[in-house]
Order: sequence, then structure tokens, then C-alpha cells
Amino acid sequence: MKHPSFTAAVAASVVSALLVVACKGSQASPDRAESPHVSPSAGQIAPTGVGTNPGNAGKGTPLAAAPGHELAAFAMGCFWGSENTFRHVRGVTATAVGYAGGHTEAPTYEDVCGHGTGHAEVVLVEFDPKVVSYDKLLETFWKNHDPTTKNRQGPDVGDQYRSGVFTFSPAQEAAYRASMEAEQKRRPKAITTIVTPMKVFWKAEEYHQQYDEKTGHESCPLPGVRGT
Repeated sequence: MKHPSFTAAVAASVVSALLVVACKGSQASPDRAESPHVSPSAGQIAPTGVGTNPGNAGKGTPLAAAPGHELAAFAMGCFWGSENTFRHVRGVTATAVGYAGGHTEAPTYEDVCGHGTGHAEVVLVEFDPKVVSYDKLLETFWKNHDPTTKNRQGPDVGDQYRSGVFTFSPAQEAAYRASMEAEQKRRPKAITTIVTPMKVFWKAEEYHQQYDEKTGHESCPLPGVRGT
């Protein structure tokens, strides 16, 4: 069966970081609505060469990775922290955060936080499969959030914080299912992760992109919920 097509789109309204409409939970803390122009500290700068715009994510632009590269997308709570996690994985060449899995067009951050769009906060990852495999990215996904808590990660509660994997091919879906079966054996609680083909990725407002690097501190760190 042919895998569904997928399209990227920029969220219709881009607002200033000083006008952040924050969700409830850890993302709503006042100290996290800082100016994006603060220089990051030395220990928090992403690895050299990591880009910011995988698949040329933009309004009306098909998501197509650079030659020889592939795309992956994960929902694992606050997308500030999940993007920061993947930007430090060797072989990841670009990242962007946005919204996927919902039923409305061009959602804004405020819309998603209102729990009426059905979208999840998602990190879109472009990677070089010669350096890092999709299976390794799945390992990073499992290790850096709790997939057994439905619509919640730590203090962040809501459907936008659900655990999810958005696939770009039948091969990715098969890899996810094999990985999930192995992961479930390690956990006493049932995994609630939702897997679905990526259909539309709405790129989030610019102030959300590489947020930890812009603000110079770890905004919403993801808990290491299990060992290696």
C-alpha cells in the first residue's frame, strides 16, 4: 500500500518571543519566555554543522530530505526539550519543531495549547542513515521520555504532550513496531505511544525553533526514564 503523502507548512502567524502564549505546565514558567537573542553558554551550543530546517520545511513545500538523508518525527512532550535532545545525536543534520497529528490547518501555539486542534508538539529530524540509524533514533526517543503516561510528560499535561511517532515510510513503521515490542518488555506499564504516518507538519513559530540555544539555558529537560 502506498504510504500517504506528506506536506510541510509554516504556522500562519509568527509572533515575537515577548508575546509568547505559554501552555500550562513547565513551558508556562515566566523565566522561559526570554528573548531569543540571548547568547547560549558554551556547554549548550549544538554540535557544529547541525542545521535548523530539515526537509526545507515551509509553506507548501513537500518534506524531502537532502540527498542521502532521511526524515523522522517524534512527539515526546515539550518540543523545546525533545529538539535539544536530538540536536546532540551524532548523525542528525537538521531539526525543526512544529505541530502534527491534528485536525485543523495552520495551528498556532495558542491554538494547540487550547486543546482544540488535536495536534502534538513534534520534533522533525533530518538524519544521515550512514551515521545514525532510525533504530538508534528510536532508542533516543524511548530513553528520553515516559511513553507510559498518556497525554503527559512530567508537569506538562495535555494532548499536545502525548507520546507519538510519525512515520515517513512503511519501513519506519515496521521498525517502530519491532522497537516498541522490545521496549514494552522492559516496562511494567503499558506503552501509550501512538504511531501514524506523517501527513502534514506545521512548522512552529520562529521563537520556538532551537529554543534552548536561543535562551541559553535548558528550558524543559526531558527526564531519563530508564537506563541504557
